[in-house]
Amino acid sequence: MEPEEGKIIREQAEKCGLSISEYLKKLGLGYEPTSIIDNQKVNELAKINGDLGRLGGLLKLWLSDDRRAAHFDKKTINGLLKDIEETRTQMTAIMMKIINSKK
Repeated sequence: MEPEEGKIIREQAEKCGLSISEYLKKLGLGYEPTSIIDNQKVNELAKINGDLGRLGGLLKLWLSDDRRAAHFDKKTINGLLKDIEETRTQMTAIMMKIINSKK
């Protein structure tokens, strides 16, 4: 086995949370090992989605002229919108990592 092949096999086994021998055993028996990386990325996306929901809730509160949000000024709201855009950028980056890891 070439060193580069060994490196690829080791990386694939790590992505599945398996030892190299367990990974190769599963492949040899016809099973397709499941990557744990995807689950980690989904958890990251779920956290970011929760952040977006909270930010959206604050914005909705401000737009509804609720007296609890009366202390939010335009600068605060613009900061909130910036945070939402940054969060969307983070989500896009994580999605691209997931897509690229499947190649």
